[in-house]
Amino acid sequence: MDYIKLIHTIIDSFINNPEAVLIRELPQENEKDKTILICTENDDTARLIGKKGCVANAIREIVTIAGKLENKKVHIKFESFEQDK
Repeated sequence: MDYIKLIHTIIDSFINNPEAVLIRELPQENEKDKTILICTENDDTARLIGKKGCVANAIREIVTIAGKLENKKVHIKFESFEQDK
């Protein structure tokens, strides 16, 4: 499954700058685990996390369900970076 494409499909519609999104799969020792890092601008990271983390939890839930179809455990991490204006 292409988790990066799935995450882009979920998040691109509700962030301000989808061109500045960086999504990478981090290397893992275990084949059954995947860690995906989502880097966006500060404002967009706040949007992706949401109040009390509800948006982040929803994104994690969708990706977790997709991972279960392949017997994989998928972890999502959010980070922000400062975009030069």
